[in-house]
Amino acid sequence: MATVVNLLLFGAVLVAHTLIAAVATRFFRIQMATQWGAVLYALLVTPLALLVTTYVATGVLGLGPELGSPATALAVMIGLPIALGFTIDVLYMPTPEEYELPD
Repeated sequence: MATVVNLLLFGAVLVAHTLIAAVATRFFRIQMATQWGAVLYALLVTPLALLVTTYVATGVLGLGPELGSPATALAVMIGLPIALGFTIDVLYMPTPEEYELPD
């Protein structure tokens, strides 16, 4: 059974993962020359970073409630933050073309 503290820490990890996903998506959108390159990197590299932080948070630190199966845990701890981070970056942030990058 999940305690209130476990649920709060689990929510904090989800917020941190969403922030990581949004920042990584923004970084790839600004740095990549093509639109598909940014999408591919965001979908392939960001989950690896989230997987590492998931292992640290749930394994080493022991945060989060028991979610049942590993597939559910991965969907909630990695899939949901990627979807939210990508949506936040694409819908609520200015396009990368509006920024001037130094040479």
